[in-house]
Amino acid sequence: MKITLGRQSILLLGVNGLFALAGALSGTFLNVFLWKSRPDYTMIGWFTISQQLAIGITFWLAGKWVKEHNKMTALRLGTACSGIFYLLVLWTGEQAVDWIWPLGLLLGCALGLFWIAFNVVYFEVTDRENRDLFNGWVGLLGSMAGIIGPWFSGLIISRMSDNTGYRFIFTVSLVIYIVAVICSFFLKKRKVSGTYRWSEPIRQLSIPNSPWRNLAMGLFAQGVREGVFAFLIALLVYLATTQEYKLGQFSLITSAVALVSYWAAGKWFKPHYRYRGMLAGSLLLLVVLFPLLWKVTYGTLLFMGIGSAVAMPLYMLPMISAGFDMMGTSGENVEKRVELVVLRELCLMCGRLFGLTIFMITVVSSPSQQVLVWLIIALGAFPLIGWAFMRKLLLKPLAREVSKEPK
Repeated sequence: MKITLGRQSILLLGVNGLFALAGALSGTFLNVFLWKSRPDYTMIGWFTISQQLAIGITFWLAGKWVKEHNKMTALRLGTACSGIFYLLVLWTGEQAVDWIWPLGLLLGCALGLFWIAFNVVYFEVTDRENRDLFNGWVGLLGSMAGIIGPWFSGLIISRMSDNTGYRFIFTVSLVIYIVAVICSFFLKKRKVSGTYRWSEPIRQLSIPNSPWRNLAMGLFAQGVREGVFAFLIALLVYLATTQEYKLGQFSLITSAVALVSYWAAGKWFKPHYRYRGMLAGSLLLLVVLFPLLWKVTYGTLLFMGIGSAVAMPLYMLPMISAGFDMMGTSGENVEKRVELVVLRELCLMCGRLFGLTIFMITVVSSPSQQVLVWLIIALGAFPLIGWAFMRKLLLKPLAREVSKEPK
């Protein structure tokens, strides 16, 4: 039977694609813009920490509105606040580094509002059969945005003097966010039911032998890596080349590879491949980091970026799909889907903050590039730890497939 996506799923993918494009245009160069105003690893670290704190807290607080009221309002507000963030960056200019915490908190709130609404609606418009297909398209659109956005931004910024290019790109992102808000009005208002349970994430983790414990640790391990890699790799590419155009080129190449990887994963990556696929992805994500021990150059960073782009779908699709599949295992879990989405994000937040704390301690005590490389490799091993916690959950679809075979 051919697996397809419904009209609402396609429209949701469109809104997500616009959101990803706006973020790719400006987000790739945001930390470089801040670095050029004040070259300080700890400043970038605090900016990222403020975002992650705001994302986690927003997920938990906004969960009540998303469950009991209109989740589309949260989706639109998150998109609008992202636009307001770039409007404020345009207004403050080089003085943005003096407002790291307020700006980081605003961006974190915007991301939290968008993603809690997106994740809940995503669960409602997909099912177990087409969830991997939807995730593959999310990755595909994200990769396309990563190809077009940073390359275009790098080209514009490199050709314009002073910070004129940055102001132009931030303005373009603001316009795209406005378009995304308009498109979101074509998404149907989803039904609401039940009462939001504030303590449900803690209750789920306190149940003996709860599968959510394994998932929580897997998500924590995922967050440890991505909390630091999300900003440090792009910054290292810029420091190795001192050219925004090269950073745009780096994103273009790695995103092009990721586009093919996510397309292939969305087409052929089935639930019974998750166990071995995630293990292979985790190993590859670690192996491609070792050339950095030799020398941190554009070439070694590009090798790492291409290898990570190949491996990421193998690692991420099982992690995402397994968690959302667990939400659909019973009517009770479906009813508590908002709280479970919050649980998922809080685990990621804790992992990201843990990784960022290690990063901050490292750059304060020994900010040399060689130490940073060892830090990258240490954090790059956490996907393997995540797989170790997730392996029992990943084996369940495989066991179901075996049980269906004729005796």
